[in-house]
Amino acid sequence: MVNDTCGHTSGDELLRQIAKLLLGTVRNTDTLARLGGDEFGLLVTQCPLVNAERIADTVRALIEDFHFSWEEQSFRIGVSIGVVPITRHSEGRAALMSGADAACYVAKNSGRNRVHVFHRDDVDVARHQGDMSWIGRIQDALDCNRLHLDFQASMPLSSDHVEGEHYEVLLRMIDTDGALVPPGQFLPVAERYNLAPRIDRWVISTALDGLRTNPAHLQRLSMCSINLSGLSLTDEHFAAFVLAAFRSSGVPPAKICFEITETAAISNLTSAMDLVAELRDVGCHFALDDFGSGLSSFGYLKHLPVEFVKIDGMFVKDILDDPIDFAMVRSINEIADVLGKRTIAEFVENDAVLEAVREIGIDFAQGYGVGRPQPLTTLNDEAFSMPRGAAR
Repeated sequence: MVNDTCGHTSGDELLRQIAKLLLGTVRNTDTLARLGGDEFGLLVTQCPLVNAERIADTVRALIEDFHFSWEEQSFRIGVSIGVVPITRHSEGRAALMSGADAACYVAKNSGRNRVHVFHRDDVDVARHQGDMSWIGRIQDALDCNRLHLDFQASMPLSSDHVEGEHYEVLLRMIDTDGALVPPGQFLPVAERYNLAPRIDRWVISTALDGLRTNPAHLQRLSMCSINLSGLSLTDEHFAAFVLAAFRSSGVPPAKICFEITETAAISNLTSAMDLVAELRDVGCHFALDDFGSGLSSFGYLKHLPVEFVKIDGMFVKDILDDPIDFAMVRSINEIADVLGKRTIAEFVENDAVLEAVREIGIDFAQGYGVGRPQPLTTLNDEAFSMPRGAAR
């Protein structure tokens, strides 16, 4: 924030003042260093853990009370501190630095401006270190082209809808051993560590390129849905990338529907509305995914310029046994109908659920009861023969 507001010269001066502040808290036998960026390290010798925690909290309080002034502007800052004890069981410098980094991350992720002490059996630290492992695997999959797209059909439930293929593309990762990794295992990490926009761009480029090289299928296609992460909604260059991808592929934007989750849309409401408006201007469609999972769903729905509402599968899967779930699905469909939006029920796992959502008036159904995911490369006339037949 200081760099962006006042320039890097001011950022350098902030670091110098923080270093001077920290030097006032250490003994001559201790070692203070800047590790890089805005990270500092403090090596405290001959110090029991309880004293180290006290020192760390003193540093935290000093920085919390510190005011940085630059050209009539004043800034308050905070610090997240990780403490790792050095014992005879410590595994070496690399392990100690990794533990300190993980503890620092936990402090930051727990609300910032706090101290977290590393313990071997710390669940939060273990989760962070597991995330670090996933980051390397995701980056390697991107670099080595080991991502893979499947598609899953969406069935129109009435004869009022335009003929043609409807499906959603689904992301998979191929691990180094050839195993297929489902998105639930790696996408949350990708979103936490800002890799999701790069993945979104890969998915869009790959899907559009696949359609470009299959003109006969492109002509049959009514709508292909592509999921977007919340981070892409706030990427100021994302819309330009999408528009360039349409131009280079020649795929008509009206063939593509972008799905954004309700949570992401509400968290980034202004950015989401701007992106939706810009891409709808060229013909793209938008769907609100996982609808019903938020506490303010109906309040936001009338303000979001989306054409489709995808009902959260947790309400659909038990619709036959739970009257509350049935009422939720029916209510969402009725509100969407009043707002002129079409509905999609996901997690339609069998014929009985399919018939129930059809009776409610849902517009499209998706799930194992309609069709299982298949590799995108297998798209052909036969791929959709069962959903079209069932729709009739």
